[in-house]
Amino acid sequence: MTAISGPGTPDFPGRPPSGSPGSPGFAGFAGFPAFLDLRGRTALGTGAASGIGRACVLRLAAAGATVRAVDRDAAGLAGLPAALPGGAPGRIEPRPLDLTDLAAAERAAAGSDVLVNNAGIQLVRPIQDFSPEVFHEVLTVMLEAPFRLLRGALPPMYGQGWGRIVNISSVHGLRASPFTSVYVAATHGLEGLSKTAALEGAAHGVTSNCVNPGYVRTPLVERQIADQAAAHGIPRERVPTDLLPADSTLKRLLEPEEVAEAVACLCTPQASFVTGTSLAMDGGWTAH
Repeated sequence: MTAISGPGTPDFPGRPPSGSPGSPGFAGFAGFPAFLDLRGRTALGTGAASGIGRACVLRLAAAGATVRAVDRDAAGLAGLPAALPGGAPGRIEPRPLDLTDLAAAERAAAGSDVLVNNAGIQLVRPIQDFSPEVFHEVLTVMLEAPFRLLRGALPPMYGQGWGRIVNISSVHGLRASPFTSVYVAATHGLEGLSKTAALEGAAHGVTSNCVNPGYVRTPLVERQIADQAAAHGIPRERVPTDLLPADSTLKRLLEPEEVAEAVACLCTPQASFVTGTSLAMDGGWTAH
């Protein structure tokens, strides 16, 4: 593990070394990370026990925030505080929570200066084989819960005249793929919710943006690889090269820490004029 800091920027964890196993072509981050000072701020990140959510809460805490790390995986959350390097100015508060408890989600967001909506569920199935109950659960976690989190977070943000909302959407929030009906529906909805929040929040110093990764090296994608292999009738080991980045000019998986740095950039003072947009981190997928 390496850590790079710029003037006034605390070291932060999670940057894979150049040539790390399983990451062909990834040469690490060049230069300094985005300058971000969140000391005195409170952030909340969902889906925080692993993957993108974990990388985001570590990054925000390394910038000085008190971060409420939300996930239903209590065991995964428990190890987060120890993953933050010594001397980091922020701290992580594990908050086990099932986001299908919508009222609890809204309460948990109260007092947040930064809100990162990241929790997601992905299943690959033809529409006719998709369980209506699971469809409803995915929409609850990925669309209705972010709405309720916004309801809890926005009033204090408006009162202080500052706030940052970052919604981890997906390239599937911009493009559809077969067998991903509920994920595409949920992320398209999240895009609309994010843009509406941007329009309403502009007068109050609150920005709202989406980050749209392609396929990221996360447990969710590892499970999806198995589903894609079954759906397309190919060996599992062929999925990352043959299917996942098929529309990308960059033939590798995106690293969670790369997404977390994009989130950090959207929280900087210099990003105050960036709102209502969707940042594609898709290796050129949407350039087609």
